[in-house]
Amino acid sequence: MRLLFAIMLALAIAGLGIWMLSAIGRNRDAVQDAPLEDVDPLDVYFVCGECGTEFRVEKLGELQIPRHCGEAMLVEQRPARMS
Repeated sequence: MRLLFAIMLALAIAGLGIWMLSAIGRNRDAVQDAPLEDVDPLDVYFVCGECGTEFRVEKLGELQIPRHCGEAMLVEQRPARMS
């Protein structure tokens, strides 16, 4: 009886793992197909409020604000650079 329960539990865990991995794969494909918008001329930055790390945004797909130091980064638009 215990062996049967162990086998059923193992199959359930394996099925759940396979389902979760396939869901991750489907979501990743949808994000990769999203069109990218060129925001280079707008001078947009993600800035960490804790340590000051900055990421300059050149192309923007589906907006997901990154995290740094455990906190969501701030979005800043700065005056255009002079070339």
